[in-house]
Amino acid sequence: MEIPKQTAEVFEILSKGQFICSNSTKDAIRKLYNAISQDFEAYYEYFSGINLILEEGDEYYHFVRAENRAEIERKLEIAMKWIDILDFLKTYDNSFGSGFRFRIADILARTSVDADLKNKLEGLKKYAPGKEKYTDIMEKVLDHLVRDNFIELENDISQEYKTLSSFTYLEKLVLTINIPEDIQHEIPQ
Repeated sequence: MEIPKQTAEVFEILSKGQFICSNSTKDAIRKLYNAISQDFEAYYEYFSGINLILEEGDEYYHFVRAENRAEIERKLEIAMKWIDILDFLKTYDNSFGSGFRFRIADILARTSVDADLKNKLEGLKKYAPGKEKYTDIMEKVLDHLVRDNFIELENDISQEYKTLSSFTYLEKLVLTINIPEDIQHEIPQ
């Protein structure tokens, strides 16, 4: 088997739990996405040989690994964080998704006149320890999104962010949660 050229660069990104997105603002990431697209089977085969599963999403790639019980619990905590953040962003704008552009200032302006959005931002304090100002909380939340490759800072001057195609992963995460009707009444509101 011939090892694909950019295997090291792909591994470097995906092994950190990040995504390689087709609509990244970074040219190098888009080139890696195209390289994987053109030779997916070779990448898949190579990474499966080292116990990593290369998954293809809607315009993004990421790794999936088999985990033990403690790892699953940690992932559930992380999933709860993403659900809270996604809930906040979708409350800000229901069309918030792949390709969406926004600025912190716009979100904070809406928060000042929308009580529901303000309450949800208050709830995000738990993911921004020690932060009390809404600006600081928003910056910390966006740091999480940038670090995990769901958004990128597109314009440094205007502080405009772009939502990457990997954001679809978060949306699908929430959509896959299925609560049977017979136990819905048992879940506290």
